[in-house]
Amino acid sequence: MTEWWRGGVIYQVYPRSFQDSNGDGIGDLSGIISRLDHIASLGVDCIWLSPINQSPQADMGYDVSDYMQVDPLFGSLQDFDLLIDRAHSLGLKVIMDQVVSHTSDQHPWFQESCFSRENARADWYVWADAKPDGSPPNNWLSVFGGSAWEWHTARKQYYLHNFLTSQPDLNYHNPAVQDAVLDVMRFWLDRGLDGFRLDTVNYYFHDAQLRANPPLKSLNGKPAVNPYDMQSHQFSKSQPENVNWLKRVRKLLDEYPGATTVGEVGDDERGLELMKQYTSGPEMLHMCYSFDFLGPKFSAEHFRSKIERFFAGDETGWPCWSFSNHDVIRPMTRWAPFSANRADLARQAAALVMTVKGSVGLYQGEELGLPEADIMYEELTDPRGKRFWPEDKGRDGCRTPMPWQINLPHAGFTTGHPWLPVKPAHLDLAVDKQNADPDSTLNFFRQIIAWRKGQPALLTGSIEFFETDEPILAYRRSAGNKDIVCVFNLSAEERVVTMAGTAVELESVSHNAVLDDKALTLGPNGYALVEAPAGEGKVTYRAG
Repeated sequence: MTEWWRGGVIYQVYPRSFQDSNGDGIGDLSGIISRLDHIASLGVDCIWLSPINQSPQADMGYDVSDYMQVDPLFGSLQDFDLLIDRAHSLGLKVIMDQVVSHTSDQHPWFQESCFSRENARADWYVWADAKPDGSPPNNWLSVFGGSAWEWHTARKQYYLHNFLTSQPDLNYHNPAVQDAVLDVMRFWLDRGLDGFRLDTVNYYFHDAQLRANPPLKSLNGKPAVNPYDMQSHQFSKSQPENVNWLKRVRKLLDEYPGATTVGEVGDDERGLELMKQYTSGPEMLHMCYSFDFLGPKFSAEHFRSKIERFFAGDETGWPCWSFSNHDVIRPMTRWAPFSANRADLARQAAALVMTVKGSVGLYQGEELGLPEADIMYEELTDPRGKRFWPEDKGRDGCRTPMPWQINLPHAGFTTGHPWLPVKPAHLDLAVDKQNADPDSTLNFFRQIIAWRKGQPALLTGSIEFFETDEPILAYRRSAGNKDIVCVFNLSAEERVVTMAGTAVELESVSHNAVLDDKALTLGPNGYALVEAPAGEGKVTYRAG
């Protein structure tokens, strides 16, 4: 099935933290292979591997120095081939991060480009002269703090870096750069890879005129921790030229039936619109995700408005909704103010992401209901955390090792010293303990993923929201002559909802819900999933 990804579930593996096989404290490909049975047991369709390419690891692999090699930290190309073969034998697709908006400054392309202004790759990166007073070409800022421009003495010019100074941006206005990147993608597809998660997919192009970014109109009354958040990034990213480049990517992927793409859209102002633009029609990417559901907002209006906006009008675009990944605070901590019980919240979040229209992205440990790990400053590895501590503690708290076995040192992740610590709060949520508990969060994830697979309405059906007051989110998923009516109480207090036209019982994956005639009682973070004849189910709720 070439469109397996449409409605599929993708499980993100952060290789550093999944399983260490050689005792060096860092996870690796052999470790992942040894744990593939766990991933397969969840019932997911695909694995996304965070970066495994050769890298100085200044940004944990998101600074690539050789696109066609596996970093020795993780293993070898032969280990990669073994992983692909084993995953495929278990019915799992594999995609990997393709970090091609920038490279490491150790990449041979940059080493040649920075040598002089007259060489074969002189224009492969974004170079610009200083202003007459020696200052950078414009006011663009780096995500990691400071100017997005770094002076290079040999060329006597500035180069652009949207992230660390050691992550220079490629110049996609140069067709030779595009060709080289497509060659990289073809290399991995030829090895049996099933596609790519495209890192910072809206950062590829910059404004060729290098126009200055205007200030952001509103900071919502809060001072910015990072000056980057004070700009409207109209010219440093998300440029119109990106569309034709993404069409070239899709054309390549179409040569490999079943291969897919998931684009990461990082744009607080235009994220949803770009998601839709980048996935609308057969010439664009297969899927995209933004950060809309990766922040602290947890309300019916928030979820409803974002999903309705995405599917308004042209419905050919396709999202991959995620509540968690390696860049954000884990949802069990982000959304804790809206729940009295973490296990209830974990089930509700899983049911919500599994029933809205789109594909699903899960992040390792999400199936365990892991909270954010409390990392001390001296334990930090993340450059963002080091720069903006303590107001922004960085991303290490969601990147700590998977807890596999409750009674082993470091929860069975490594026999050595782990690169990040396994915190006590995670031990009690270890895989072996949850495997043995039929009512665990882990076993619930298996249950609801299996149930979802049997519901055509959830995989590709339409979605229609009911008008309900906070904190009730309710919608209908439809396909053929059968609907699934989904009702969520996004609060820690009991709510009673009126249902009409649904004469059947609650689905077994409902939680903290009692349906008595037309009265649906939802306990704290309770939700009801109800099968109904097409068009007949209706939900009403008015606060007070």
